Amino acid sequence: MDEMHATLLIVDDEKNTREGLRASLEDTFEVYVASDIGGAMSVLERESVDVVLTDLRLGGEDGMQLIDKVLALPQPPVVVMMTAYGSLDAAVEAMRRGAYDFVTKPVNIDRLEMLLLRALRSKKVEKEVVELKKQVEKRYGLERLVGESGAMQEVYDTIRQVAPTRATVLIQGESGTGKELVAQAIHALSERPKQKFVTVHCAALSAQLLESELFGHEKGAFTGAMERRIGRFEQANGGTLFLDEIGEIDQATQVKLLRVLGEERSFERVGGNTSIKVDVRLVAATNRDLAKMVEEGKFREDLFFRLSVVPLTLPPLRSRMEDLPLLVNTFLKSFSQENGKPLRELTADAMQAILNYSWPGNVRELRTAIEHGVVMASGPKITLRDLPMKIRQNPQGDSSLRGKVPTSWGAGKGERFNLHLTEDRLISQALDETGGNVTAAAKQLGISRRTLHRRLKEMRAKSEG
Repeated sequence: MDEMHATLLIVDDEKNTREGLRASLEDTFEVYVASDIGGAMSVLERESVDVVLTDLRLGGEDGMQLIDKVLALPQPPVVVMMTAYGSLDAAVEAMRRGAYDFVTKPVNIDRLEMLLLRALRSKKVEKEVVELKKQVEKRYGLERLVGESGAMQEVYDTIRQVAPTRATVLIQGESGTGKELVAQAIHALSERPKQKFVTVHCAALSAQLLESELFGHEKGAFTGAMERRIGRFEQANGGTLFLDEIGEIDQATQVKLLRVLGEERSFERVGGNTSIKVDVRLVAATNRDLAKMVEEGKFREDLFFRLSVVPLTLPPLRSRMEDLPLLVNTFLKSFSQENGKPLRELTADAMQAILNYSWPGNVRELRTAIEHGVVMASGPKITLRDLPMKIRQNPQGDSSLRGKVPTSWGAGKGERFNLHLTEDRLISQALDETGGNVTAAAKQLGISRRTLHRRLKEMRAKSEG
């Protein structure tokens, strides 16, 4: 938020007052004006405003109502109230509702300008704190999860909400949707990020080996147990234990898990009789329908309830196809750097093949396909020939997906497919269809209003450059 380019919205029902304030402040701010609440909200829908200066009396409307509406926005600007009815009660009420400060009419322009700049700096500091928190989150928590669709935003919100707690989380979703990455993000954003994150892939072990892997064993507990072994629960003490493919464990192990998830938080090593207490945050994952397995008697209902204190379901890639350009771009950049190839784009027919494919292996399969394309590419871009055979031999794709893929995603015949250009086209199309309504366009695109504003600024910067 640069003070040299800060934006100010003046809301006053008296034309002479608002135009006078505009003339006095436009050397310092980029100024917008409105005469009522409806006009003010219309400006805020279209523009990114840093500070709102509003009168208490707006004709037949109450400026306090505007404060409530402004501060309810996803990215609220700073609000300063002004009034000729300078009562202390009004000032207190404005501040209580969230206004930064309060001025009385007639307004001293020099003092008002200083107040607005101070409010702007306060907002800048607040924004920097939020951005710093996001950077920390990006660096240590959600940086490996890619997607801006509405479905992924819900996933991010759940992760942020549950991570600081001690609740057990059950992550459900098809293979390849990123369940282990979500578990790692929960650990990284928890109150124990410096402690161990221990993973057990339950389907890879037999029942006896899994029990020993989880709880450890004493020397001589079974043939081949030549010494005491510390299990994964003890290894994860103080940290997080991630049990992947939890639906594959046998009934006997399920019973033992129940005990360690109970109030006692204790277990015994295989072949031992000493109770061991641990402090472990448990996160489990499965690609199976545990509720159905409970009905079929294959999974204990009481264990299911203890595991799913907070259930989190990851969407398959086919249900968030709007994330494809971002995912492709991310993997393309990563594998190009890894393999020393300066590839930045795909040809139109290569990207169309990616759009046509149904991705049964989800993000994991897409990642592998892009890596394959980077490795096989002999030119400056990935062509259809560079993609795996099953993708390039699927020209028509899954007919159920065609309506979900905007036709404007594909580049013209013979045109190189540029990912940023495609995103720009999608944004322009959404704005055209919504009559320039940023909120509606963001909803249609499946991204946040803030993300859309950021992309619009980037688009304007490119056009001006």
